[in-house]
Amino acid sequence: MHQVVWRSAAIGVLLAALPICAHHSTALYDLVHGTIIGGVVTEFAWENPHTYIWIDVSGENNELEHWSVELESASVLRRLGWAKDAVKPGDRISVTGARAKDNSFRLRALWVQLPDARRMPGQPLPEN
Repeated sequence: MHQVVWRSAAIGVLLAALPICAHHSTALYDLVHGTIIGGVVTEFAWENPHTYIWIDVSGENNELEHWSVELESASVLRRLGWAKDAVKPGDRISVTGARAKDNSFRLRALWVQLPDARRMPGQPLPEN
């Protein structure tokens, strides 16, 4: 009897975790074709579950594009060497990542080139 209760509890915990897994999906992004953008930071939101950088980019015909860049959570970025004040409004940065499949101005960051030329990961990288 106890084995059935524990098995049911374990299944319940796994089912409860499914929305969390879905939340962290990268299905919205084109992970095949990389995109690089560069511009001026307008905002940096150091928070969980995701950190965001908003960047103004000079696009085609010099039209201003307002990009939203998604990175991992603040706690994960901290483990990757980031600091809460690594990016500030007015900083000029470049970001390499995966653009949203709907071609909106959204990017999932793989790398961020900071103003001091450091290249910081936007998410944990696979180990070799």
